[in-house]
Amino acid sequence: MASIDQAIAAPDESVDHGVAWHYGDPLGEQRALVERGGVVDLSHLGVVSVSGSDRLSWLNDLTSQLVANLVPGSSSMALILDPKGHVEHELRLVDDGVVTWLISERSQVDGLVAYLDSMRFMRDVAVQDTSNDWAALWLAVPEDGSAAVADAAIEVLAGLDPVIIWNPPAEFLGTGETDAGEDRGGTAAKYVPERPGSLTGVLALIPRVDLQSFLAERDDLAGTWAFEALRVAAGVPRSALEGDHRALPHELGLIGPAVHLAKGCYRGQETVARVHNMGKPPRRLALLHLDGSAGDLPVTGADVLWNGRAIGRVGTVAQHYELGPIALAVLKRSVPVEDVLEVALGDEEDSPTVAATQQVIVVA
Repeated sequence: MASIDQAIAAPDESVDHGVAWHYGDPLGEQRALVERGGVVDLSHLGVVSVSGSDRLSWLNDLTSQLVANLVPGSSSMALILDPKGHVEHELRLVDDGVVTWLISERSQVDGLVAYLDSMRFMRDVAVQDTSNDWAALWLAVPEDGSAAVADAAIEVLAGLDPVIIWNPPAEFLGTGETDAGEDRGGTAAKYVPERPGSLTGVLALIPRVDLQSFLAERDDLAGTWAFEALRVAAGVPRSALEGDHRALPHELGLIGPAVHLAKGCYRGQETVARVHNMGKPPRRLALLHLDGSAGDLPVTGADVLWNGRAIGRVGTVAQHYELGPIALAVLKRSVPVEDVLEVALGDEEDSPTVAATQQVIVVA
C-alpha cells in the first residue's frame, strides 16, 4: 500500500478535491483494499450534528427513512426529497444517544443546514455544521468474510476517542437487505435483485485534530480513485454524481437502502408511492463497461447515445483494476439492454465517442 508522503492530490475540478486522489499506484491500491483492507481519506465530506430531545422524530418527519427509533450506535441512510420526489440530499445517519450525525457532500452542507433550520419550528432540535471538527475515513475490510466488518474496522481506530462509525446498508455490503417495509407495489427487492459487487467497509468519523497524525502512522492508505472505482463496480450510487435535478430514488436503486416504503408522510412521499405502486421510474441505473482502446474517457455529465440520440448521462467514471474503464449511468428505461451504446467524450455535437455495453442494476 502507501504512506501519506506519497499522496497525489485530487484534481481541482474533482468533487473529491482536497484529499488524496492516489498514492502513485491507483490500480494496486484498489486490489489492496479488496484483498487486505486499508484506509481512504474522505475528510472532504461534510458533517452536520442534530441535537435535542426531538431530533429523531423530527428527522423521521423530514426524511425518507424510518429513523424515529434509531438506537444509539446504529446507522441508517436517508434522503431529503423535493416536493416532486426528486433527490436533494443523500444522508448517512448515526445516532450516539445524544446527537444524530449526518454525513453528506461538503458542497451541499450549507443548503442542508439552511433547510433543516427552516423546518425546526417549535421542536427541541439544534442543527450545526461540524465539518471543521470531524473528519471522515473509509475503512475497507477484506472481502473474505473472515471478520465482522465493523469490528475489523474499529481495530484500525484503536486509541482514537471519540470515534463514530457509520455502517453501510446491507445491500451495499452484500450481506442482505434493509428492512424497508412494503406497499401495494411490493417490496424494495423488485428494484435491485442483485448488485454487481459489494463495497465492504465502514465510514468513520474521527476528531479532525487527529486526522494528520493518524494518516501519518498508516502504511495502508489508498486514494479516492481506488475507492470510487470499487464503489462504481459495486453499483453503489452517489446521488451528487449519478443524480441530477430529476433523479428519483427508484432510478438510483435507493428504495430500500435509503427509502422506507411504509413509514408515513414526508416531503416527496406521494411521488415515491405513486411510482412504486402504479408504474415504473422513467430511467434506470446501469453499470457501463467502456471501450478503453482510444485512451480517452468521458467525464461526469457526458451524454450516453443510442442510435445517435441522447438517452442518458454518465455519473462516475473510473478505471478498475480488473474490469478496466467503467461508469455508472442513468439511462432511459426504453433502451434495449443488449444494445451497444456510445458515450460522448466532449460537449460538441460532433464529439468523438466510445462504445459501452450495459450491465443493468435497477430492473423494475
